[in-house]
Amino acid sequence: MPITPTEKIWMDGELVDWAEARVHVLTHTMHYGSGVFEGIRAYPTARGVAVFRLTDHIRRLFASAKIFMIEIPYTVEQIVAACREVVRVNGMDDGCYLRPLVYLGYGEMGLNPLPCPTNVSIAAWPWGTYLGDEGVANGVSCKVSSWRRHDPNAVPTAAKGTGMYANSSLAKVEAIKAGYDEAILLAPNGTVSECTGENIFVVRDGVLLTPPTSDAGALDGITQSSVQTIARDLGFEVRHEQIIRTDLYLADEAFLTGTAAEVVPIRAVDDREVGTGKPGPITREIQQMYFATVRGEVDRYKDWLEHVD
Repeated sequence: MPITPTEKIWMDGELVDWAEARVHVLTHTMHYGSGVFEGIRAYPTARGVAVFRLTDHIRRLFASAKIFMIEIPYTVEQIVAACREVVRVNGMDDGCYLRPLVYLGYGEMGLNPLPCPTNVSIAAWPWGTYLGDEGVANGVSCKVSSWRRHDPNAVPTAAKGTGMYANSSLAKVEAIKAGYDEAILLAPNGTVSECTGENIFVVRDGVLLTPPTSDAGALDGITQSSVQTIARDLGFEVRHEQIIRTDLYLADEAFLTGTAAEVVPIRAVDDREVGTGKPGPITREIQQMYFATVRGEVDRYKDWLEHVD
């Protein structure tokens, strides 16, 4: 999906013009993938634009950096304030997608990243539904990928690391070229882990199941966490439980969650319809509540919204 440029990007404490937000060709992270990032969404509300779970996202950014032994030269509060500034200065009143990135810069070349300077940037741009309006409305088709999710003892799956997403890109390309919308990756032990950039839920006999982060190596998703809370408040049981690929085929419903994708039904896996092949009633109820929540229409979740002004 093409990016629509906005006016300013925050780079190391300064706002620079979009076209001038450049890095050196020998930037360490570009060669070795040793950076961390977040994807965050802001939404229009009756009180003005608000960023959804902004502080939680930035805390996860810092946790990822700690895992990679990258010291961010700012506080959580400073990065939160910078995110708000980027939304405000670009006039993103209709909402946007935010991408904070912590990367190792120019000055050292080699596998030892410790001498490298740490740089931080924050960009924001308007971005529609990641998997398309059709996917949100009627569900997406998924393929179990031939590429496995990382072993957590090979790379730290608890971190949102830049280079780790080469794995997701391989799976995504494989799925698209085969005619599917999205890929599902299995963990090294063969259980279901996650999609290329989303967590996955299956619904069976009214119970929501999602893979455990410890065994399956799935990222501990913020949208996943939000959906779990919403589902429980709606009266549904939610369990972290190992899932195998045939559980996907035989589920009553299935859906994926992520900041970019939001909440998207899965209509088929490996050419097998999930349930009726249409978004199920539990998925629909959760999806509707989630979209109302991020737009500030549900009082009990208003603490998740951090207003820009």
